[in-house]
Amino acid sequence: GGYTREEYAASRLWVTAGDGAQIPVSLVHRADLELKNAPTLLYGYGSYETSIDPGFSVARLSLLDRGMVFAIAHVRGGGEMGRGWYDNGKMETKKNTFTDFIDVADALIEQGITSPEHLVAEGGSAGGMLMGAIANMAPDRFKAIEAVVPFVDPLTSMLMPELPLTVIEWDEWGDPLHDREVYDYMASYAPYENIEAKKYPNILAVTSLNDTRVLYVEPAKWIAQLRVTATGGDFLLKTEMSAGHGGVSGRYEKWRQTAFEYAWLVNQASGVTE
Repeated sequence: GGYTREEYAASRLWVTAGDGAQIPVSLVHRADLELKNAPTLLYGYGSYETSIDPGFSVARLSLLDRGMVFAIAHVRGGGEMGRGWYDNGKMETKKNTFTDFIDVADALIEQGITSPEHLVAEGGSAGGMLMGAIANMAPDRFKAIEAVVPFVDPLTSMLMPELPLTVIEWDEWGDPLHDREVYDYMASYAPYENIEAKKYPNILAVTSLNDTRVLYVEPAKWIAQLRVTATGGDFLLKTEMSAGHGGVSGRYEKWRQTAFEYAWLVNQASGVTE
């Protein structure tokens, strides 16, 4: 109860990437919200030919009712625009995923919908790699970034065939163990390897101790390196002690986890620091 469809508005934008590709962007917000410098959450994934279709979310209403815009950047590496969309965001074209996301952020800022002071980003797993990459490549575009079970040390993992997923993952990222060009390309974008002494957005990494897909050590070492290298930004690590790659189990526990993450994002996008 309490949901009235007419109180919300959804729309589609198209953003031109640096190479001319047209990136679809899905937006949803309160119908009475003025789209001018609004707190905005930009979500992205862009891997495995997975389509991030716009869908109804009960929990997301809490963001919208607090005056936030929720946007999905359907970047290359996903499957939204066909097989070519996927092929142009994997292996030797993986950087398109990251630059597409940054181009969408730039468009939202240029159109006045939001600003770097009110723009936050979120992604999980392979989308967490996306978050780590944009933090390195365009830290000035975002107030804060949430990375959930983030694949932020892909080069190390792809060099370890003894891990259960590494060999089959070579079809997605390439094989840096046996191909020097692949190694050099992955090293040029891998989030952990490219941390620099500069100001970063505030970052929240959420991981799980029992995650067998993305080991908790990846976000742990990423956050640790940010803390000792970055010249600005707050870096938080939240580790679920009895959860896996999909997060906590149980409906109520999942809601509590979502509430924690949304509270952090709302506070960041709204400029609340305490």
